[in-house]
Amino acid sequence: MATAEQHHVLARPEFDEPVKILIVVAPYYKDIADNLVAGAQAEIEAAGGTWELVEMPGALEVPSAIGIADRRSNFDGYVALGCVIRGETTHYETVCNDSSRALQLLGLQGLCVGNGILTVETRVQAEVRADVLGQNKGGGAAAAALHLVALARKWGSQSKGIGFKPAGQDIQIAGSNDGSKTA
Repeated sequence: MATAEQHHVLARPEFDEPVKILIVVAPYYKDIADNLVAGAQAEIEAAGGTWELVEMPGALEVPSAIGIADRRSNFDGYVALGCVIRGETTHYETVCNDSSRALQLLGLQGLCVGNGILTVETRVQAEVRADVLGQNKGGGAAAAALHLVALARKWGSQSKGIGFKPAGQDIQIAGSNDGSKTA
């Protein structure tokens, strides 16, 4: 059983500026989801952050909600929570793989996402992983998001002078001999 395993936990990141996290949960298994959310909320608050909570019908909608929130609001990071328990059909693989892949793609686009969508064989496995006093996977997902926010802030203002960066609002027209600029 995984509870006997020892693993290293990174120190909680510290922030000079407030952190605002969106928790997106699919409460299909409400008691499990509630424990995941409690763990995430506690971790965010322990780091001095604030959070908002939205619910989605299922794990497949969680990444879409995060994408919408990123385009239309001002969150620093995101925590994806939910639980998928294997059933008798291949739907389990679809939900697990597609939700995880979508969250990973959001992360590769630069979003700070902690993935706490449990993918388990049994309800008992989910209960152990969601338990705030046990494995606390909700808290772990929030910690992952917070660490990514800290990393993004650390590197966010640094520049290595590589790539194209327009000077202010002016844009240089390519191939222009006279140095003319347009706004």
